[in-house]
Amino acid sequence: MRFSRRVVPTLAALTLLFTLPYDAVSDEKPEKRRAPSGAACRIDIDRDLVSASCHNPYPTIDRVALHIECDEWWDIDTDSRPKTVFPAETLRLDGRCWKNVRTAWVSHLKRAP
Repeated sequence: MRFSRRVVPTLAALTLLFTLPYDAVSDEKPEKRRAPSGAACRIDIDRDLVSASCHNPYPTIDRVALHIECDEWWDIDTDSRPKTVFPAETLRLDGRCWKNVRTAWVSHLKRAP
């Protein structure tokens, strides 16, 4: 099978067009990438006690809060007040339930500049 002289360049151009990354094809400016931020938190649950250790390795300030959902229906779920984690700082958050803990997580709040 022999291709004509017009088909081969057209096929090559279409192949390049579809294999180039989207940013190279579009005329729009690429979006600015956000610098990484936010504290990394590790949560330890021991039956009714919860402790979260948050370390902020970035040069921006992060605000974290600990949320605890208790297993029993009559046990009150708790949310801690947001605390500030400064750059290169480690912060510990503690909480508890009367009986068992169902789940716990840490939320991050952006601090206004």
